[in-house]
Amino acid sequence: MALREAYGIDGTPLAYRVTGIEDGRPLVLLHGWAQSMNCWGSGVLDALAANYRVIAVDLRGHGYSGAPEVGYDDSKIWAGDVAAILAAEDVTSDAVLVGWSYGGLVIADYLAECGTDAVAGIVLVGAITSIGRGQQGGRVGTAMRDAMPAALSENPGDAIRALGSFGTALTGDTEGVGPQSQALFGASLSTPPRVRAALFGRQVAHDDLLAALDIPALIVHGTADRVVDVSAGRHAADLIPNATASFWEGCDHGPFVEDPDRFVAEIIAFVSSLG
Repeated sequence: MALREAYGIDGTPLAYRVTGIEDGRPLVLLHGWAQSMNCWGSGVLDALAANYRVIAVDLRGHGYSGAPEVGYDDSKIWAGDVAAILAAEDVTSDAVLVGWSYGGLVIADYLAECGTDAVAGIVLVGAITSIGRGQQGGRVGTAMRDAMPAALSENPGDAIRALGSFGTALTGDTEGVGPQSQALFGASLSTPPRVRAALFGRQVAHDDLLAALDIPALIVHGTADRVVDVSAGRHAADLIPNATASFWEGCDHGPFVEDPDRFVAEIIAFVSSLG
């Protein structure tokens, strides 16, 4: 499927791919920090595309999207990116936004600025919803803390060692995930260092938004997540009035990698519950 392009409110080109059922419910997939639209894996994307219209996005600064010098600290710009893609695909209602890791924060940015008129539900996967010192919804795990600040360095040796220290945190120790683990590592390295750093350069609290959210949410989070601490997922589940929580015992930061069949089944069950 060919890449499509929309433009953010600052003119940044945003790359995405659309697969699946043309008139199906839109499922908008937003990846995490220093990743790309390919992070979900072809098996998960194909399985979701058999049921929905899947819109997989490269966030600004990542993958094939543009990487402007500024704007990564502005929630309105992040919200505008999601709004631009929805508008380009003529999505005005019934969308489900699925955010992994930093993608959860982008979802919260969008909802804070644009509301829920176009959205039927959200899925937060190992996600943060706020960011900055003292934000419970942005608490990171040991692997992320240990990798900083070297993971933001322009020095190749420092960055490779730091990002490599994530080890299996993104994928878990599941047999046969080596190729996907390497692909995720490659995506991290290909994200410009200035972008990797800029994404942490803001302080945003979305607790009030979550507490007043008027649409259902599914929280999927591994109890052994070393990138985003499971307490961030529990915090979101406690705040959102209509939240379904699925905490995967012993799972690390990538539930869709460790058990793609279970991940797809939980997404389908949640979306089906939306009517």
